[in-house]
Amino acid sequence: MHTLNRLAATVVFGVIALTSLSTLADEARYNQIALRAEVGQEVAHDRMYVTLYSEAQDKDPGKLAAAITTTLNKAVEQARKVKDVSVSLGNRNSYPVYEEEGTKISAWRERAEVRLESADFASLAQLSADLLGELKMAEMNFAVADATRQQSEDALIKEAVAAFKARAQLATEALGGSGYKLVSLNLNSGGFQPVMPMRAMAMDSGSFSKSAPAPQIEAGSSKVSMAADGVIEVQMP
Repeated sequence: MHTLNRLAATVVFGVIALTSLSTLADEARYNQIALRAEVGQEVAHDRMYVTLYSEAQDKDPGKLAAAITTTLNKAVEQARKVKDVSVSLGNRNSYPVYEEEGTKISAWRERAEVRLESADFASLAQLSADLLGELKMAEMNFAVADATRQQSEDALIKEAVAAFKARAQLATEALGGSGYKLVSLNLNSGGFQPVMPMRAMAMDSGSFSKSAPAPQIEAGSSKVSMAADGVIEVQMP
C-alpha cells in the first residue's frame, strides 16, 4: 500500500514538474519579437571575363577539326604571352549540316571557345581586340573576385549587427519595455547581383583591325548585402 502511495506521489510530482517546464517554456516566449535588419554596399567589379570563339564549316569533318584546332592553338599561344591573363578552352562542339531535304549531310559545322580572365582590364581588352582578327566575340563579363567579396561581407557584419541592435531598441521602446534580451541572431549574406554580360557586338571583329586600340572599359559594380535576422525578448517594467 505504501509502495502504491509512493508511486502515485512520484507520478503527481512528475506531472507537476512537466507542467512547470511547460509554463517556463511559455514564459520564455513571452514578449518575443522577430526582427530583421539589412545593410549593403556597392562593390566595384575587379575581374573581367572574355569568351571568344572560332566557328567554321567544311565538308570534311577531319579537315574542319584540324583548322579549328590550329586557330585555337594560335590564340592560346598569343594569350599566354600577355602577363596576368588566364586562358582556358571552353565549349567545343560540331554538328552536321543537312541538305534542304534533310536526309543527306552536306557539310559539318564546328564551334570552339577560348576563355580569358584577368584583373588587368586594359590588357585583356587589348588582347581581345587583337584576337578578333581570327576569332569572334561571344561575351564579356565583369564580376567581383572571391577575396574581394569575402572582405566586403566581413566589413558588413558589424554594420548589420549595429543596425539590428538599433531596430531592437526601437521595437523595445515602442512596446514600452525597459530593455531586451537577445534570444537568437543569424547573419546571412545576400550575395552579389547577377552580372550582365556586355553585348558581343560591342567588340565585333568587323569594328577592329589587328592594330586597333581597345575601347575604354566601364566594369561597373555589384551590390552585396548582409542581413541580420534575430529574435529578442522585451523586458517589461
